Amino acid sequence: MVDLLPDRTVETVSAWLAAHPRVQVICRDRSGTYADAGRLGAPDAIHVADRYHLWHNLAEAVEKTVLQHRALLPEPAPVVDDEPPVVLALPPAISSPRTTGRLADRVREQHAAVHALLDDGVALRTIAQQLGLARNTVRRLARATEPDELLVGRWTGRASILDPYKPNIDQRFSQGLTNARQLFEEIQQRGYPGKEQIVRKYVHRLRNAFPRQDPPRRKPSVRDVTRWITRHPDRLNADDAQRLKEILARVPALAATSEHVRAFAKLMNHHRGRHLKQWISAVQNDQVPALASFATGLLPDLDAVVAGLSLRYSSGAVEGHNNKIKMLKRQMFGRAGFDLLRLRVLHSA
Repeated sequence: MVDLLPDRTVETVSAWLAAHPRVQVICRDRSGTYADAGRLGAPDAIHVADRYHLWHNLAEAVEKTVLQHRALLPEPAPVVDDEPPVVLALPPAISSPRTTGRLADRVREQHAAVHALLDDGVALRTIAQQLGLARNTVRRLARATEPDELLVGRWTGRASILDPYKPNIDQRFSQGLTNARQLFEEIQQRGYPGKEQIVRKYVHRLRNAFPRQDPPRRKPSVRDVTRWITRHPDRLNADDAQRLKEILARVPALAATSEHVRAFAKLMNHHRGRHLKQWISAVQNDQVPALASFATGLLPDLDAVVAGLSLRYSSGAVEGHNNKIKMLKRQMFGRAGFDLLRLRVLHSA
């Protein structure tokens, strides 16, 4: 039987129940209005507290408890005495010029050829013509006693306009700032006159030398911990389960709350409502105010709650109809009267 009432007052609901004496089970939330209406209109009917609303109320109590201990949720920072400052040690491939490779081999060959001709008394102009080199290049080769003097110079390790600012970039990179644009803006304020592209190339080399580590884990929020506690343990991933385990080890009140939530879930899933009184007593004996308030609040409606945890009845289907009614009301832009809305609801049921 489906019907739509104009309101949910005690008078309206009890009158409808009295007009339908065949009602034997009333599945409802824990509203006092519905409880009173059911007792007046159908005194012999069994009242069943809906399991969804019971679990929802329990989750609200858990959230209040987590909120009271939110300062203890993040992992405590490790205590390190005299921690040395972070220093970015660049690998040789970045911090010093190359001394191997085709260019280095060519410099050594040219250096040997120039000095061999110099030993024979050949003039620099003639050496440049014979080797096909510029006179300034021959002059530099002739002045260098060893080819390595040239390899650490401008041949393979040319001075860069960025060199005076590299220590600052290295320091900021080690601190976690790896965005080339932001690094460019910082050194630009310090007087860097070059282009951003030079900074980007250097940062790219740093990234290759120092792969970025995984970012630190986000601090768990009150909602996260509430969800972990009220969720079935088998549905938590390994990381969430481990983080919850660490939090429960740090916060005894949350550990006790988790145990009580698991016990209540067993009562509900296995239809063991007869054990509800023992659960309420166990909660009241612990120092968890929000959870104890929830447990105490079950006592005035104890029979309905026990029935809700024991019987198969649920108002889950009714919640779906509530959403449908709201949709129909929106379709009529709130201008339809109750009679029209009732007909549409009943015909769509």
